[in-house]
Amino acid sequence: MLSDPVLTHRPEDGQDIPLLVWRAYPPLRAVSSGPLGGGVGVRHWVVNATVPMSYHRDDPAAHLTALADRLGLDGPGVGLLTGVDVAEVTARTDTGVRVWATVGLGTPLWAAAPAQAPDTPAQDTAPDRALDTPTQPTGPVREVVPDAAGASEAGPVAQVGTVNIVVYVPAALGDAALVNAVATATEAKCQAIRELGLPGTGTPTDSVTVLCPATGPAQPYGGPRSAWGAPLARAVHAAVRAGGSVPCVPWSQRRTC
Repeated sequence: MLSDPVLTHRPEDGQDIPLLVWRAYPPLRAVSSGPLGGGVGVRHWVVNATVPMSYHRDDPAAHLTALADRLGLDGPGVGLLTGVDVAEVTARTDTGVRVWATVGLGTPLWAAAPAQAPDTPAQDTAPDRALDTPTQPTGPVREVVPDAAGASEAGPVAQVGTVNIVVYVPAALGDAALVNAVATATEAKCQAIRELGLPGTGTPTDSVTVLCPATGPAQPYGGPRSAWGAPLARAVHAAVRAGGSVPCVPWSQRRTC
Protein backbone atom coordinates (compact mmCIF):
# COMPACT_ATOMS: atom_id res chain seq x y z
CA MET A 1 0.00 0.00 0.00
CA LEU A 2 1.16 3.52 -0.75
CA SER A 3 0.59 6.07 1.99
CA ASP A 4 -1.01 9.44 1.51
CA PRO A 5 1.69 12.02 0.78
CA VAL A 6 3.05 13.90 3.77
CA LEU A 7 3.92 17.55 3.23
CA THR A 8 7.16 18.55 4.88
CA HIS A 9 9.87 21.17 4.36
CA ARG A 10 13.63 21.21 4.09
CA PRO A 11 16.11 24.00 4.85
CA GLU A 12 18.17 24.68 1.73
CA ASP A 13 20.13 27.74 0.61
CA GLY A 14 18.58 29.76 3.42
CA GLN A 15 15.04 28.84 2.37
CA ASP A 16 12.35 26.52 3.74
CA ILE A 17 11.32 24.50 0.69
CA PRO A 18 8.33 22.11 0.53
CA LEU A 19 8.37 18.49 -0.53
CA LEU A 20 5.94 15.58 -0.52
CA VAL A 21 6.83 12.13 0.78
CA TRP A 22 4.97 8.87 0.10
CA ARG A 23 5.97 5.65 1.88
CA ALA A 24 5.26 2.13 0.64
CA TYR A 25 4.29 -0.54 3.17
CA PRO A 26 5.41 -3.09 2.05
CA PRO A 27 7.69 -1.94 -0.79
CA LEU A 28 5.99 -1.72 -4.19
CA ARG A 29 6.95 -2.46 -7.78
CA ALA A 30 7.25 0.72 -9.78
CA VAL A 31 7.96 2.13 -13.17
CA SER A 32 9.12 5.72 -13.30
CA SER A 33 10.69 8.31 -15.56
CA GLY A 34 11.91 10.32 -12.54
CA PRO A 35 15.53 11.54 -12.27
CA LEU A 36 16.04 9.23 -9.26
CA GLY A 37 14.80 5.65 -9.22
CA GLY A 38 13.72 5.65 -12.85
CA GLY A 39 13.05 2.43 -14.71
CA VAL A 40 11.34 -0.67 -13.29
CA GLY A 41 12.02 -2.09 -9.82
CA VAL A 42 10.93 -2.32 -6.21
CA ARG A 43 10.68 1.07 -4.51
CA HIS A 44 10.21 1.99 -0.83
CA TRP A 45 9.20 5.63 -1.16
CA VAL A 46 8.50 8.55 -3.49
CA VAL A 47 9.61 12.16 -3.02
CA ASN A 48 8.29 15.08 -5.06
CA ALA A 49 10.44 18.09 -4.21
CA THR A 50 9.85 21.73 -5.05
CA VAL A 51 12.91 23.58 -6.30
CA PRO A 52 13.39 27.29 -7.07
CA MET A 53 13.07 28.38 -10.68
CA SER A 54 16.77 29.30 -10.48
CA TYR A 55 17.63 25.61 -9.96
CA HIS A 56 20.70 24.80 -12.01
CA ARG A 57 22.21 21.66 -10.49
CA ASP A 58 23.35 19.07 -13.00
CA ASP A 59 23.17 16.19 -10.48
CA PRO A 60 19.45 15.89 -9.62
CA ALA A 61 19.76 12.21 -8.67
CA ALA A 62 22.49 12.99 -6.14
CA HIS A 63 20.48 15.94 -4.82
CA LEU A 64 17.38 13.78 -4.35
CA THR A 65 19.43 11.02 -2.71
CA ALA A 66 20.71 13.55 -0.18
CA LEU A 67 17.15 14.74 0.50
CA ALA A 68 16.03 11.15 1.08
CA ASP A 69 18.93 10.55 3.48
CA ARG A 70 18.00 13.68 5.39
CA LEU A 71 14.43 12.41 5.68
CA GLY A 72 15.59 9.01 6.93
CA LEU A 73 14.16 7.15 3.93
CA ASP A 74 15.62 3.67 3.60
CA GLY A 75 15.98 1.53 0.51
CA PRO A 76 15.58 2.53 -3.14
CA GLY A 77 12.92 5.09 -4.00
CA VAL A 78 11.70 7.50 -6.65
CA GLY A 79 12.66 11.18 -6.65
CA LEU A 80 10.96 13.94 -8.63
CA LEU A 81 11.60 17.69 -8.96
CA THR A 82 9.32 20.59 -9.89
CA GLY A 83 9.06 24.36 -9.69
CA VAL A 84 5.43 23.96 -8.58
CA ASP A 85 4.55 24.37 -4.91
CA VAL A 86 3.94 20.70 -4.11
CA ALA A 87 1.53 21.72 -1.35
CA GLU A 88 -0.91 22.29 -4.22
CA VAL A 89 -0.96 18.61 -5.18
CA THR A 90 -4.23 17.43 -6.72
CA ALA A 91 -5.50 13.97 -5.72
CA ARG A 92 -8.13 11.80 -7.39
CA THR A 93 -9.32 8.21 -6.82
CA ASP A 94 -11.23 5.94 -9.19
CA THR A 95 -12.14 2.30 -8.49
CA GLY A 96 -9.22 1.90 -6.10
CA VAL A 97 -6.65 3.61 -8.32
CA ARG A 98 -5.16 6.64 -6.59
CA VAL A 99 -3.49 9.52 -8.42
CA TRP A 100 -1.62 12.60 -7.27
CA ALA A 101 -0.47 15.32 -9.67
CA THR A 102 1.48 18.54 -9.29
CA VAL A 103 0.60 20.52 -12.37
CA GLY A 104 2.67 23.25 -13.97
CA LEU A 105 1.64 23.96 -17.55
CA GLY A 106 3.33 27.30 -18.17
CA THR A 107 5.53 25.92 -20.98
CA PRO A 108 3.35 23.56 -23.01
CA LEU A 109 4.83 22.07 -26.16
CA TRP A 110 3.92 19.61 -28.87
CA ALA A 111 5.81 16.34 -28.47
CA ALA A 112 6.49 16.13 -32.22
CA ALA A 113 7.68 19.69 -32.69
CA PRO A 114 9.83 20.33 -35.79
CA ALA A 115 13.58 20.10 -35.28
CA GLN A 116 15.43 23.39 -34.91
CA ALA A 117 18.95 24.22 -35.95
CA PRO A 118 21.27 25.42 -33.15
CA ASP A 119 20.85 29.10 -32.29
CA THR A 120 17.70 29.31 -34.40
CA PRO A 121 14.90 31.38 -32.84
CA ALA A 122 11.92 29.32 -31.76
CA GLN A 123 9.18 29.07 -34.34
CA ASP A 124 5.52 28.16 -34.10
CA THR A 125 5.57 24.45 -33.24
CA ALA A 126 1.88 23.72 -33.70
CA PRO A 127 1.24 20.52 -35.66
CA ASP A 128 0.06 20.66 -39.24
CA ARG A 129 -3.62 21.55 -39.41
CA ALA A 130 -4.17 18.47 -41.55
CA LEU A 131 -3.80 16.50 -38.31
CA ASP A 132 -7.08 18.04 -37.12
CA THR A 133 -5.44 19.63 -34.11
CA PRO A 134 -7.50 22.60 -32.85
CA THR A 135 -5.91 25.98 -33.38
CA GLN A 136 -8.30 27.66 -30.95
CA PRO A 137 -8.82 26.80 -27.28
CA THR A 138 -11.43 24.10 -26.67
CA GLY A 139 -11.95 25.07 -23.05
CA PRO A 140 -11.00 27.65 -20.43
CA VAL A 141 -7.37 28.60 -20.97
CA ARG A 142 -5.18 28.28 -17.91
CA GLU A 143 -2.54 30.97 -17.70
CA VAL A 144 0.43 31.49 -15.43
CA VAL A 145 -0.57 34.54 -13.40
CA PRO A 146 2.26 36.78 -12.19
CA ASP A 147 2.32 37.77 -8.53
CA ALA A 148 3.28 41.19 -7.26
CA ALA A 149 6.96 40.43 -7.63
CA GLY A 150 6.41 39.48 -11.24
CA ALA A 151 5.27 42.99 -12.06
CA SER A 152 8.62 44.49 -11.13
CA GLU A 153 11.17 45.88 -13.55
CA ALA A 154 12.77 42.44 -13.60
CA GLY A 155 9.96 41.31 -15.87
CA PRO A 156 7.22 38.70 -15.53
CA VAL A 157 7.60 35.62 -13.38
CA ALA A 158 9.08 32.52 -14.93
CA GLN A 159 6.57 30.04 -16.27
CA VAL A 160 6.74 26.77 -14.39
CA GLY A 161 6.34 23.83 -16.70
CA THR A 162 6.40 20.39 -15.10
CA VAL A 163 3.61 17.87 -14.56
CA ASN A 164 4.57 15.15 -12.09
CA ILE A 165 2.08 12.28 -11.83
CA VAL A 166 2.20 9.58 -9.15
CA VAL A 167 -0.18 6.61 -9.51
CA TYR A 168 -0.98 3.71 -7.19
CA VAL A 169 -2.76 0.68 -8.67
CA PRO A 170 -3.98 -1.81 -6.03
CA ALA A 171 -3.23 -4.87 -8.19
CA ALA A 172 0.06 -6.35 -9.36
CA LEU A 173 0.94 -5.40 -12.94
CA GLY A 174 3.27 -7.29 -15.23
CA ASP A 175 6.17 -5.49 -16.88
CA ALA A 176 4.25 -4.87 -20.08
CA ALA A 177 1.23 -3.65 -18.13
CA LEU A 178 3.41 -1.23 -16.16
CA VAL A 179 4.80 0.23 -19.37
CA ASN A 180 1.31 0.40 -20.83
CA ALA A 181 0.08 2.15 -17.67
CA VAL A 182 2.64 4.93 -18.23
CA ALA A 183 1.37 5.36 -21.78
CA THR A 184 -2.23 5.41 -20.54
CA ALA A 185 -1.41 8.05 -17.92
CA THR A 186 0.32 10.16 -20.57
CA GLU A 187 -2.65 9.87 -22.95
CA ALA A 188 -5.00 10.95 -20.17
CA LYS A 189 -2.74 13.90 -19.35
CA CYS A 190 -2.75 14.93 -23.02
CA GLN A 191 -6.55 14.72 -23.10
CA ALA A 192 -6.78 17.02 -20.07
CA ILE A 193 -4.35 19.51 -21.61
CA ARG A 194 -6.36 19.57 -24.84
CA GLU A 195 -9.57 20.19 -22.90
CA LEU A 196 -7.87 23.04 -21.05
CA GLY A 197 -7.24 24.67 -24.43
CA LEU A 198 -3.45 24.70 -24.15
CA PRO A 199 -1.28 24.36 -27.28
CA GLY A 200 0.66 21.21 -26.52
CA THR A 201 0.77 17.64 -25.29
CA GLY A 202 2.82 18.29 -22.16
CA THR A 203 5.97 20.08 -21.02
CA PRO A 204 9.67 19.24 -21.53
CA THR A 205 10.12 17.89 -17.99
CA ASP A 206 6.96 15.89 -17.21
CA SER A 207 7.30 12.67 -15.24
CA VAL A 208 5.07 9.64 -14.57
CA THR A 209 5.47 7.11 -11.76
CA VAL A 210 3.19 4.06 -11.43
CA LEU A 211 3.37 1.81 -8.37
CA CYS A 212 1.62 -1.48 -7.62
CA PRO A 213 1.93 -4.46 -5.24
CA ALA A 214 5.10 -6.50 -5.70
CA THR A 215 3.30 -9.82 -5.17
CA GLY A 216 0.16 -11.46 -6.46
CA PRO A 217 -1.13 -12.54 -9.86
CA ALA A 218 0.24 -10.08 -12.42
CA GLN A 219 -2.34 -8.31 -14.55
CA PRO A 220 -1.24 -8.41 -18.20
CA TYR A 221 -2.78 -5.16 -19.45
CA GLY A 222 -2.64 -1.47 -18.57
CA GLY A 223 -4.29 0.15 -21.57
CA PRO A 224 -7.16 2.64 -21.30
CA ARG A 225 -9.83 -0.05 -21.73
CA SER A 226 -8.25 -2.61 -19.40
CA ALA A 227 -9.55 -3.39 -15.92
CA TRP A 228 -7.02 -1.13 -14.19
CA GLY A 229 -5.99 1.13 -17.05
CA ALA A 230 -9.49 2.57 -17.44
CA PRO A 231 -9.80 3.91 -13.86
CA LEU A 232 -6.15 5.00 -14.03
CA ALA A 233 -6.91 7.08 -17.12
CA ARG A 234 -9.99 8.66 -15.56
CA ALA A 235 -8.17 9.53 -12.33
CA VAL A 236 -5.14 11.01 -14.12
CA HIS A 237 -7.37 13.01 -16.45
CA ALA A 238 -9.38 14.40 -13.53
CA ALA A 239 -6.29 15.28 -11.49
CA VAL A 240 -4.43 17.03 -14.33
CA ARG A 241 -7.54 18.85 -15.50
CA ALA A 242 -8.31 20.08 -11.97
CA GLY A 243 -4.70 21.06 -11.26
CA GLY A 244 -4.34 22.78 -14.62
CA SER A 245 -7.52 24.83 -14.28
CA VAL A 246 -6.18 27.11 -11.55
CA PRO A 247 -3.44 29.77 -11.78
CA CYS A 248 0.09 28.56 -11.11
CA VAL A 249 2.91 30.81 -9.99
CA PRO A 250 6.32 29.21 -9.30
CA TRP A 251 6.86 28.62 -5.60
CA SER A 252 10.11 30.58 -5.56
CA GLN A 253 8.38 33.70 -6.94
CA ARG A 254 5.24 33.60 -4.82
CA ARG A 255 6.60 32.79 -1.39
CA THR A 256 7.24 36.44 -0.50
CA CYS A 257 3.70 37.57 -1.36
